[in-house]
Amino acid sequence: MQNGISIYPGLDNTPDENLALIETAAAAGVTRVFTSLHIPESDTHALKKEIGTLLGATRAHHMEVISDVSPKTLDLLGLKEFRPSAFRMLGITTIRLDYGFSPEEIAQISHNSQKLRIQLNASTITRDLLHQLDACKTDFSRIDALHNFYPRVGTGLSEMTLIKQNALLHRLGIHVGAFVTTQGGKRRGPLGEGLPTLEAHRTMTPGRAARHLVALGTDSVFLADSLPTPAEIQSLGRLRDDCVTLEAELLTDDDASRRLLSHVFTSRIDEARDAIRAQESRGIITKAHATIAPEAAEARPRGVVTIDNEQAGRYMGELEIVKKNLPADPRVNVCARIDRADFPLIACISPGRKFSFTFHSKN
Repeated sequence: MQNGISIYPGLDNTPDENLALIETAAAAGVTRVFTSLHIPESDTHALKKEIGTLLGATRAHHMEVISDVSPKTLDLLGLKEFRPSAFRMLGITTIRLDYGFSPEEIAQISHNSQKLRIQLNASTITRDLLHQLDACKTDFSRIDALHNFYPRVGTGLSEMTLIKQNALLHRLGIHVGAFVTTQGGKRRGPLGEGLPTLEAHRTMTPGRAARHLVALGTDSVFLADSLPTPAEIQSLGRLRDDCVTLEAELLTDDDASRRLLSHVFTSRIDEARDAIRAQESRGIITKAHATIAPEAAEARPRGVVTIDNEQAGRYMGELEIVKKNLPADPRVNVCARIDRADFPLIACISPGRKFSFTFHSKN
């Protein structure tokens, strides 16, 4: 996945803090940077002084730079007219057209010779605007979308709104990004109440919120705040593309089971009533010439991860996530327990969807 951080020159951080943030993100495998050139609270003088150095650092790491722009941005940069070449010279590779641009202007910009990409506001886009852009011959191959973040408590999007907006954009093949907020780092001013896209994520760890966004069909995730912690940045670097990743407690010491649990799986198309069944797991065990010995054949409450043992015959290696409480079966080992906070993500594993686990050891 292409995930990102945010930098706000002239606002909360010192130039050195912003440079260190870029270095930490690059080391974690984060490839995108969001910034804004029209935040009212920014120190305009400091922004102009710092922006060149910061964008130079992103270029050194081959990071995509996405900048919010509006007609006011032209005044800030001293431009008399909108010129894609001016943004590319700064090191900005994608511009997010938040407001103030007509469908005709957006279409014209999409055909620029500088290969400058365009981002639409995923939170406010409408079917009508997309039809207008299509009628104006917009080059959609150069367009993706990014949701808003919401600084004030109570103003973030609902889950259903995000799903609806994502589906609207995905129908045209447009990738969609969204924001999560720090819990352990410095929150951006002036309110300091977090900058999530979804209101439900305002008090959620960014790693869990990001995994939720991916499960809901979001294509990229940005940490929105001024100075997230290194651990929070690393959690974005570990995200898997279009994969529902579940945190779980590991309950088995069996080497073959642990190796199996480290894979990415696909939910079978022929959806079972009682469990999510992994399409590949039995084949993985067969190919590895491994044996799953019987262990921990316990009752199977909702949310446990099981692997069929050698007593199951040709079903040995069958990996399942249990969706309803089931009794113990001597052929089935209980190998992990999904964290209760991740139970809502289980419902996102639809037939054909990829899923994986990240584990913490049993106490």
